[in-house]
Amino acid sequence: MKLAETVTFGGGTLDRAAELRGTDLDAAARMAGGGTILMWRGKPLVCAGALAPLMRLPLDHPVLGGARRVLLGRREDGTLVFAHDISHWTPADMPGTLDSFADPTEQSHPDLPDAVFAELRRIMVLLDAEEAAEAATARALFGWHDIHGFCARCGAPSEIVQAGWQRTCPSCGAHHFPRTDPVVIMLVTDGNSALLGRSPGWPEGMYSLLAGFVEPGETLEAAVRREVYEETRVPVGEVEYLASQPWPFPASLMIGMRGRALGREITIDPVEIEDAIWVTRENVSDAMAGRHAFLMPAREGAIAQFLLRNWLADRLD
Repeated sequence: MKLAETVTFGGGTLDRAAELRGTDLDAAARMAGGGTILMWRGKPLVCAGALAPLMRLPLDHPVLGGARRVLLGRREDGTLVFAHDISHWTPADMPGTLDSFADPTEQSHPDLPDAVFAELRRIMVLLDAEEAAEAATARALFGWHDIHGFCARCGAPSEIVQAGWQRTCPSCGAHHFPRTDPVVIMLVTDGNSALLGRSPGWPEGMYSLLAGFVEPGETLEAAVRREVYEETRVPVGEVEYLASQPWPFPASLMIGMRGRALGREITIDPVEIEDAIWVTRENVSDAMAGRHAFLMPAREGAIAQFLLRNWLADRLD
């Protein structure tokens, strides 16, 4: 798919500068300039009001004291970009919607005027390609560290090394690296129609493409056929790859696929999904324009809407 890398989070050009991860990062930062983006509980710091662009702080900013640090990479101008996490800070009013499907809250730090922390899923389409890719990488890395503080081999506390791209166990010497879970998300079509489903708890009327994790020993094609059949009993024949999207909520790689349905009869698995329907191109077009009687489009910025929009425009090649 020619437009594959225009998907949200997929258009960054940052050089990850892996050769610097084991060096003196303080010295490298002084030589290469650069700054840092700031995260709190998975939320990036952005300009208040506009919610874009990302705020970039100098590396000697006092708010960074005690923060975790990772090196994201090197920009095209040669400057380095870091990410810091201050999740140890507790705001006066702790929201109860953190990491939810749609968290509308914003948090202001007293030492950061004119800036707020905002949910990345809410603001992802407001960021340019470079900012979105950097924020997604930072969220994914810090999220991995949050749940991998102990060695998976012996259970001892592990330590952050390699500029945040590795954890090492001082007890048994095991090395642990950030993981990404492959997820197939399928544009299953039959002529002028596409198969959509919805999960419990989604906003009323919202339908999206079917998706599911790839299991051990499975090809992407086999995962597509299995997931669609498990959820809807619709058999799928020909399958092809379209595009992928890093999805750091918390650690997935969404792998966009197209499948050709071999039947149209739907029998849903209520454990997996709440509903599934066939929709026409006209239905999807009306939903995206806000004209459909009940159908809401998939979330803007998600690969599901990206694939559906390109399907409407005949740009899947």
